[in-house]
Amino acid sequence: MGHYVAISSGQVYLVRLDCPRPAREGDYDGPLLPEPDDPYDKGQWDYGMGKRGLEDALAEAWASRGFPATRLRLPMVNGPRDHFRRLERYLWRLLDGGPLLLPGGGAHALRHVYSGAVVSAILALLGRSETFGRAYNLAQQETPTLAELLRTLAGVLGAPARLVDVPRARVVGAGLDPLALSPFSGTWMSFLDPSRAGQELGFRHAALASCLEGIVTAFLAHPPAVPPPGYERRGEERALANG
Repeated sequence: MGHYVAISSGQVYLVRLDCPRPAREGDYDGPLLPEPDDPYDKGQWDYGMGKRGLEDALAEAWASRGFPATRLRLPMVNGPRDHFRRLERYLWRLLDGGPLLLPGGGAHALRHVYSGAVVSAILALLGRSETFGRAYNLAQQETPTLAELLRTLAGVLGAPARLVDVPRARVVGAGLDPLALSPFSGTWMSFLDPSRAGQELGFRHAALASCLEGIVTAFLAHPPAVPPPGYERRGEERALANG
């Protein structure tokens, strides 16, 4: 093996007790959350614990026999043709001109990463022995709130941003899935500090507005044949916003 690059996740910090924001690479160690009872939380916890298992195995392999691995911890990844269709869910709702529900409001800060920036970082570090045994956070520098991100996205689209703050309990009470209509309103979303990658790898993330323009351009040039899951209940979202 010449160089093993592992794609890990900011979720390795979210399963920590009292997870810091932003999380730095040194925050990996510490007491962990107990296994949750809620099925959704359990799935997210399993994912984070699985990524920690991967990282721990690679760290041990480096320490014991010099296995040449570098671990990259990613937050939410946005880019064209994202198979999770997260940012796309907002695009459909902004384009139809109706209200866009933000369960719990959109005042929380976000720090994601663009898929192209991840690719560039991987290509730039391949074969660099000084990265063996190391872990790096990759993330954008900007930290917009969700509302600010969506207003920027609406500006790129040339569409109105009719953001409506609706309590999460009301969304759930109406039988709607908060994450289906606003994927960035969840609690399992890491917030990383990319300083080490900048200092040691020379990592530089393109401006957020530029990344959003690329995503929007790809979406408009090759629109998906069918809306993302949850959009079939768009009428119920409108009714809730107007109620």
